[in-house]
Amino acid sequence: MLLPGLLDTDAIRKDFPILDRVVHDGKKLVYLDNAATSQKPRQVLDVINAHYERHNANVHRGVHVLAEEATALYEGARDKVAAFINAPSRDEVIFTKNASESLNLVANMLGWADEPYRVDHDTEIVITEMEHHSNIVPWQLLSQRTGAKLKWFGLTDDGRLDLSNIDQVITEKTKVVSFVLVSNILGTVNPVEAIVRRAQEVGALVVIDASQAAPHMPLDVQALQADFVAFTGHKMCAPDGIGVLWGRQELLEDLPPFLGGGEMIETVSMHSSTYAPAPHKFEAGTPPIAQAVGLGAAVDYLTSIGMENIARHEHVITEYAIRRLQEVPDLRIIGPTTAEDRGAAVSFTLGDIHPHDVGQVLDEQGIAVRVGHHCARPVCLRYGIPATTRASFYLYSTPAEVDALIEGLEHVRNFFG
Repeated sequence: MLLPGLLDTDAIRKDFPILDRVVHDGKKLVYLDNAATSQKPRQVLDVINAHYERHNANVHRGVHVLAEEATALYEGARDKVAAFINAPSRDEVIFTKNASESLNLVANMLGWADEPYRVDHDTEIVITEMEHHSNIVPWQLLSQRTGAKLKWFGLTDDGRLDLSNIDQVITEKTKVVSFVLVSNILGTVNPVEAIVRRAQEVGALVVIDASQAAPHMPLDVQALQADFVAFTGHKMCAPDGIGVLWGRQELLEDLPPFLGGGEMIETVSMHSSTYAPAPHKFEAGTPPIAQAVGLGAAVDYLTSIGMENIARHEHVITEYAIRRLQEVPDLRIIGPTTAEDRGAAVSFTLGDIHPHDVGQVLDEQGIAVRVGHHCARPVCLRYGIPATTRASFYLYSTPAEVDALIEGLEHVRNFFG
């Protein structure tokens, strides 16, 4: 099917070897689990293999040729990420192992910080009901440890944030506001400007989880006007084990480190230590070197296609998917039912059939989706459902795969009567 705005998926899919797989008695793989992790193009796999085959060494300090090459590749990846997110400085880009570690890093820094950043029993932390557990649990732990009050924005019936009481939720006591840019379960794109504006009015720091945004749309940390932005590599064509935390330079200079060890120090004695400047201050120990190199290659790959083009493609695919899903009897989309202001993950229930059963029958048809609460259990509780089935799309997704999903759901309905 020809839909205006689509990428040349025939050409793109040739870059992803796994998409040629057949599963379950010769059925062609239909991969619709991209919100959990994306597939990796040859351009990334080749760079990782070349690193291990030709440049493998520990980074920094080494004076031999392999160490210098590995360091150049690792720090080169930092340059690429900084450009990708329009960071004012490469030194504001911290490599972690995933977005969860990035968010935990911020929460712990604020718990250990001196004034004016310190979170304590006289302060408040604000999150939202649609957060991934990675942006709930660290703040719960910080609240329990410090006595700070944890507050949150609720959800509307159509899967949006309820900001009707924003002045009561974000108050003069609010120290930090942390929220997801794009929901991994609802697909909702949140109104960043309104939340940031209110946070700035009361002097609160803003933390944004961009894990479901960075792979799918242009990400400009300066335009967001946040203080910290976290995302992960494995959802954007990069390998597992690499995440990013961007933070404003002055904050990174003032806040204490999260982990201690090699690399993050300036001097060490038996009595005390001084710390290296950011970003190394927050990268204790041997970092994920090959993973960072792979992330740099993924950034190159996505940039060559164009994030605006990827966003346009996914909008068309998601719009088509929502329209087709609404044709399925007894199917209920959990979240916005239009393609406007939403990402490419669509969660749904199918009558009284448990999502795990839906996913298992779809898998037998070669269709890979995600089932469960998607590390967003409060959302399922809010809408009174045990779990959902989630189909999520990416730059290589096609209308034919959407059609295969619809056919698979008809098979599910027939199977369960």
